[in-house]
Amino acid sequence: MATVRLGFGRQNFCLFKRSFLLLKLIAVVFAVLLFCEFLIYYLVIFRCNWPDLKTPAYDGEQETHEPVLKAMFLADTHLLGEVRGHWLDKLRREWQMERAFQTALWLLQPEVVFILGDIFDEGKWSSTQAWADDVKRFQKMFRHPRHVQLKVVAGNHDIGFHYQMSSHRIKRFEKVFNPERLFSWKGINFVMVNSVTLEGDGCNICSEAEAELIEISHKLNCSREEHHTNQCGDGQPLPRSAPVLLQHFPLYRRSDANCTGEDAAPLEERGTPFKERYDVLSREASQKLLWWLQPRLVLSGHTHSACEVLHGAGISEFSVPSFSWRNRNNPSFIMGSMTPTEYALSKCYLPFENTVLITYCGAAGFLVVLILAHFGFLDFPFLFGCQLLRKFKTV
Repeated sequence: MATVRLGFGRQNFCLFKRSFLLLKLIAVVFAVLLFCEFLIYYLVIFRCNWPDLKTPAYDGEQETHEPVLKAMFLADTHLLGEVRGHWLDKLRREWQMERAFQTALWLLQPEVVFILGDIFDEGKWSSTQAWADDVKRFQKMFRHPRHVQLKVVAGNHDIGFHYQMSSHRIKRFEKVFNPERLFSWKGINFVMVNSVTLEGDGCNICSEAEAELIEISHKLNCSREEHHTNQCGDGQPLPRSAPVLLQHFPLYRRSDANCTGEDAAPLEERGTPFKERYDVLSREASQKLLWWLQPRLVLSGHTHSACEVLHGAGISEFSVPSFSWRNRNNPSFIMGSMTPTEYALSKCYLPFENTVLITYCGAAGFLVVLILAHFGFLDFPFLFGCQLLRKFKTV
């Protein structure tokens, strides 16, 4: 009878040990998933702060405070489509962007978010059904409260390069995103340009785009006049503020050779010459934009890498890196504190993909060691190591 009880006790003890091992494994897996898929975004983005503007100007003895607009700028999300998008790639990269965006909204509380083109990866050839599916996923990932405005400009992957572009693709893009070419808020003018249409070859779409930009230029020029002339009309005047130019293609530059920083293009790629109308806008289109709009700041995407360029008359252009792990190991976005006369920009980095992968690999290794130790497979190597140490001490 005692033997039976002893055997039953041992069986219970073994069952308890296995259950305890299973609980430990589940706890480790849960903790790693919680950290890599949720907490890491809060820990990294929490370190980002809105940049401070210069000291407010003085008007006699009165200190004048202009309202500050908090704006986020991101680019090149490249949501994968049905042709080139593997389900695992979609799941991994889109979850990363969704968690990063939602965490940034919650922690940073921006008032407006601008996405500078290439929202989709296959918009240039996707079918009607595929387009609808991609739009649905985008709206889920980049959902936002009503008090936060989301503004989007078109990129070459959304409507195609000039030779792929069509009125149908442009209209379906505009139907979803309803892009405003001219957007004013808190006294700040933003001009959002469809840079794909600035080919300069006189095509119907390009001619319409240029005519629209000339009209915007006229409105901006009227806003700079103290006394409106008859040519300006009786409409509501724009704020007297030099605009911020937002577009997908960067203005013309020879290459990224002068770009610096950890999120600039790789060193071996920086000297590669850019091709006009493919990598950057043409010289002519760039000069037209600067002449027509006279912006105080330019923000663009497309290259997937960061760069700061100074154009004629001291106009700064910032190329915004890609927001997706698919294009960069270290994605980021730009935070801007803006008034009608001043602006300050800072960069907010997202978690590095390598960090997450290394964490998963380390956790997997720890689980293997835990299992081997439980079944006693590490006893012999441990004892053998102890014997070697003893021999070494004896010698």
